[in-house]
Amino acid sequence: MLSSRYALAAVLTASSFAASTLPAPGTLIVHEWGTFTSIAGPLGNAIAWLPLSGPSDLPCFVHRGGVNPNPKSTMYSLVRMETPVLYFYTPKPQTVSVHVGFPAGLITEWYPKAAGPVQKSIDWQDVQVSPGDSQFATGEGASHYYAARATDAAPLQVGEEREKLLFYRGVGDFDVPVEPVFEGTSLRLRNTGSAPIPVALVFENRGGAMGYRVVRGLTGQVSLDAPNLASNAAAVRAQLAAALEEMGLYPKEAQAMLATWGDSWFEEGMRVFCLVPRAFVDGVLPLDVKPAPKQTVRVFVGRVEVLSPAMRETIETALAAGDVGALAKYGRFLPRFVDVIRASHGGNLNVSAEAVAFLKPKAVENSCR
Repeated sequence: MLSSRYALAAVLTASSFAASTLPAPGTLIVHEWGTFTSIAGPLGNAIAWLPLSGPSDLPCFVHRGGVNPNPKSTMYSLVRMETPVLYFYTPKPQTVSVHVGFPAGLITEWYPKAAGPVQKSIDWQDVQVSPGDSQFATGEGASHYYAARATDAAPLQVGEEREKLLFYRGVGDFDVPVEPVFEGTSLRLRNTGSAPIPVALVFENRGGAMGYRVVRGLTGQVSLDAPNLASNAAAVRAQLAAALEEMGLYPKEAQAMLATWGDSWFEEGMRVFCLVPRAFVDGVLPLDVKPAPKQTVRVFVGRVEVLSPAMRETIETALAAGDVGALAKYGRFLPRFVDVIRASHGGNLNVSAEAVAFLKPKAVENSCR
């Protein structure tokens, strides 16, 4: 691990907490948010991809492991569990222990240091939660990681490592409870779970033109027209922020989540965002905090990438013409989209030499900053 330096973080003292986030004396409140990212196949179910490919977006001080003997770049999985973070709110210092299970997955990164081995579960023991100012580790350069600190949560310390939250990340093999399938020009959303999906939002960015459609209380299935591309990212952010707050996040927590993933969530392509029912989250990631909190809020967003007819046409044209600029817009999801398109053509697909070279697997950059 590369050395890290400590920088003063702008954190609020307990006396300056907003009234809505300050628990009564002697109580503990725990809030969590995270994302399950997957790619929908032709039938709507999640298909395996390389969720850990590409350069690292985490600072060097974050702990890594749990992937041996397989290198991260070869771990095909259905879901990338991105940046779950746990916040703690208490008016006075407390010591807590935290256990998170991940029976259908593997935890690959975390901070602060965990107790014992980390693979299908993670434990933090003797977590010292202390309202007030603190200093937190930083690395070289920018990272999505730091945006999650912009809340009123109490600082915490595990051993010598101080942070504003407990962070973990991993990969898993399970289906999020929404299946999007195109039927002609309509997109059918099907809730595959037993609990209603509170909010599902279909978003599309086509060459910078954006639009979205919202479904509330999704049970069974519903068919939607493709979004009218006459909106903008700010409007979508407002919709998502309101939905996150309705699910129980504090406003600063919702904004921290959007700041963490705002650029990625609104990039080129089509995707479905769904607020995952709490029972589903608890089943995938059983959480145990001791002493028991007075309140525990867990808000996870299922992000499902969808290959729309317009995207299919754009990708096929770019493959034939060698337009690597158009292909690059689909980032880490492109190889799997190409696989799906090729399969629909019986394995025969017109791909130029330039596109072949662009699609060749690249060495994974495991460096951090």
